[in-house]
Amino acid sequence: MDGKGIDGKGEGGQDEEISLDRVIQAEAVIDPVFTGTPSLRFPSLDDALHAAVTLKVETLNPIRSFKGRGASYYMHQHPAAHPLVVATAGNFGQGLAYAARQSGTPLTVFAATNANPLKIERMRALGAEVRLQGDDFDSAKAAAQALADDTGAHMVVDGKDAAISEGAGTIGLELLREAPAPDTLIIPLGNGAMLNGIATVIRAQAPSTQIIAVCAAGAPAMERSWRSGSVIETDHVETIADGIAVRVPVPEALHAMRPRVDDVVLVDDEAILHAMRLLLAHTGLLSEPAGAVGVAALLADPNRFAGQSVATILCGSNVTDEQFTAWYV
Repeated sequence: MDGKGIDGKGEGGQDEEISLDRVIQAEAVIDPVFTGTPSLRFPSLDDALHAAVTLKVETLNPIRSFKGRGASYYMHQHPAAHPLVVATAGNFGQGLAYAARQSGTPLTVFAATNANPLKIERMRALGAEVRLQGDDFDSAKAAAQALADDTGAHMVVDGKDAAISEGAGTIGLELLREAPAPDTLIIPLGNGAMLNGIATVIRAQAPSTQIIAVCAAGAPAMERSWRSGSVIETDHVETIADGIAVRVPVPEALHAMRPRVDDVVLVDDEAILHAMRLLLAHTGLLSEPAGAVGVAALLADPNRFAGQSVATILCGSNVTDEQFTAWYV
């Protein structure tokens, strides 16, 4: 797909642009177990990062991730119990499994054979049928689409459907109520649902805030595509940040990013590990790699953010015992 233009209307493309009005509506209907998360400041973390840092903590819920917001609103917008198929690195699959169980909707989840086993276990515990196929998220996604094509089940694509972004966008509404609008907002970038949902709110309600997205250096497809204005796939991904390890970008997400995002930066795994350990030491908060990339961006380019007010989202904390030992001990 190198060079394919970003028009937001790929095959089966998104029918609606992300709507601020629907983000506001979503806040009223999303399962409250996922909303009302804290925005926290830690003076010692500010000192370590040389910036005034607000952390929006999205890990204090049954799936330890922000993904329940978008999944909950998606199911509200698509209430029919038609069978669903989805591909996931694990967290969106958990969110959708949680929401699908509440509505009695059959759900089949595809994940890579090397996906986080804790996330796999929890999706199955939530009632989803989980199939492991392919070496990475995008290979699993191709298998999921094949099943949907064969069976007529509806394929849910994180980053493509506006409702998923609108549910995630409620993070932005809360952030602006809980803390002053920051100089800079740094948002992890995988398939783009969280970034585009939150950025829709910030552009409307705090237009002077700079919005920066962060990708893992070992998964640069979204960053390269955003800079080029064309969808650029990569042959492989190599990063510990499985939650943002995108190899094949979603064109609709890239299209939505164009008027919303000021910059996209890359952080390597060394900076991500440093950020995870720094967060645990200064805040007591456990983060999975994708959840810590906002802090990693502060560490990677401290002069850029020195003296600013900065907010970022800790968006997931699903870490296995083996990963904890390897990354934290």
